[in-house]
Amino acid sequence: MNRPARLLAFALSLSTFAPAAGQTPAPPAAQKKPAAKKAEAADPLAESRRVSAISLVSSLTSDARAFRDPVLRARVQARAADVLWDAEKEQARDLFHRAWADATAADEQFGEARARAASRTGPSSRVAGSVRREVLRLAAKRDAELGNEFLAQLDESKKAESGEATAAAAANAPAASGQPFNPDDPPTYMAQRLQLAQQLLEDGDTESALKFADAALYPVNTFGMHFLNTLREKNVAAADQRFNSLLMRAAADPSADANSVSLLSSYPFTPYLYITVKPTGSSHTRQFRGNIAPPQDVDPKVRAAFLNAAAQILLRPLPPPEQDRSTSGRMGAYVVATRMAPLFEQFMPDKAPAIRARQSQLMQETANIGGERDSEILTRGIVPDPPGRDRAQEALTRAENAKDANERDRWYFEAAMSMVERDAAQAREYANKIEDIDTRKQVLAVISFRLVQDAIQEKRSEEALKLARADELTNVQRVWAFTEIARLLGKEQPGRAVEVLDQAVEEAKRIDDAAPERARTLTAIATQLVALDRARAWELMNEVVKSANGLPDYTGEDGELVVRVQFKGGGAMTSNSSAQGFNLAGVFAALASEDFDRASSLARTLKNEAARSAATLAVARSVLVKKQERAAAN
Repeated sequence: MNRPARLLAFALSLSTFAPAAGQTPAPPAAQKKPAAKKAEAADPLAESRRVSAISLVSSLTSDARAFRDPVLRARVQARAADVLWDAEKEQARDLFHRAWADATAADEQFGEARARAASRTGPSSRVAGSVRREVLRLAAKRDAELGNEFLAQLDESKKAESGEATAAAAANAPAASGQPFNPDDPPTYMAQRLQLAQQLLEDGDTESALKFADAALYPVNTFGMHFLNTLREKNVAAADQRFNSLLMRAAADPSADANSVSLLSSYPFTPYLYITVKPTGSSHTRQFRGNIAPPQDVDPKVRAAFLNAAAQILLRPLPPPEQDRSTSGRMGAYVVATRMAPLFEQFMPDKAPAIRARQSQLMQETANIGGERDSEILTRGIVPDPPGRDRAQEALTRAENAKDANERDRWYFEAAMSMVERDAAQAREYANKIEDIDTRKQVLAVISFRLVQDAIQEKRSEEALKLARADELTNVQRVWAFTEIARLLGKEQPGRAVEVLDQAVEEAKRIDDAAPERARTLTAIATQLVALDRARAWELMNEVVKSANGLPDYTGEDGELVVRVQFKGGGAMTSNSSAQGFNLAGVFAALASEDFDRASSLARTLKNEAARSAATLAVARSVLVKKQERAAAN
């Protein structure tokens, strides 16, 4: 289902530039004229292309008002506003308002369905608003004031919506007692702000991201901590300041509990790993990155401040069990105390005995509760694996003791995946022990694709080429691999890269004409050909258009690779990875850089409104949006 500040920095640059121009008009004019003349001399057609690009977007937005799908209307107008912002700010602002109105209408279309669902299952903070969130992100990136305006309207809408859902649920169910704050599912107003802030942060707009996030970081919650961990990579001082503020607030807040400590611990010790535990002992783990090792440059004062705050919270007098209203309860407090104890022993040994004593007390009080007492969750990310630990062998041992074939197959899967990076042949051997034929095939495909992905990531092009020919790979996976290998070979071995793309074409043409994967894979091939053989790229794009026009639901924007294992006894493992090369934006932007008029004409031949809009905006973006912003958008 991975663009690292533009919004406030842009606003500031305008505000500082305008007064300077007003106070000393002569020097700026004298400085800018030679640059402008030089730019015009270097590219005399630049202004003509700019005017054409504005006209192209204006025409698209006029067409978009007639689109039947309100989601598409909103999306196209918002993206058009983003593209036009530097060139035609007032027109862009008007488009943002129109997009917001259409997005509101699109979200409200689902209102009745949500209300019916609420009457059956109770209200949820995860209500719709996804279209408005998309518009909000683009608007906030360009204008913080406009973003706040839309966010306030969204907050009000969510409050009203939540009230309606609660009323519907109350009419069909007994009144429920008030629920404590859920740190893993914060209220909508917090979730909305943090989601927008995270998107802005990943877009590189740190200042605007902070403006939206600050009001939603406390009470401590999963998404606020994820924001801080991401912020730390960009601005350690800003992240440390906010983290220290959270520590002081939590230490002084009687409602802060073990889950608060668990989430706060992610900042100095397990970044991007977030664990919460319910009073029943069941846990919820979210891991947003593969590497959860503690940052090597953590300020010892920050670490000590966390441990002091954690001790204050974990060592508070316990209320009687029947009066415990914490989100963690006794069992959650036991799990968190167990996880924190090794950290106290290493970094603050004077408090370790008290933490261990509280852990023992909680263990006795929760003796009759199931849950995570012997689970890996007690040490994950805190205590390193012992030297020589063999997870594959552990899985094989459990497979031998499995109660049935389905459970045994699952453990063979775990054993195989544990061996992929160490010994591919051994991993395949374990996979072949899986009894269910369909599951076995899926696992072997996962192994093959993981190996080719790793080879490409490590730029081992020859090995990747060999692995790409594995029988277990699908046509789509093989085309993706060939195009990525061609990208690796392109600069030093362009002829060889073209040969690999020839193989990719043969593979793509084996895909059914009626499958959207055919158009996507041909798009990926054309994207790589632009730099290697532009004539062939233009030729292949005619096939892309022909294939796309035969697919009524083709959007040109949903490129991704999905690898899935469905277990016979229930459950599944799904891995989604982005495949940007499958999308139209990249290839149309590249073609427009060579021939703007021809690319815009080609975009107009796409029949599907969504695909045509995506291609057209990519062509216009290549002219109207600064290069660094185009890279972030793609």
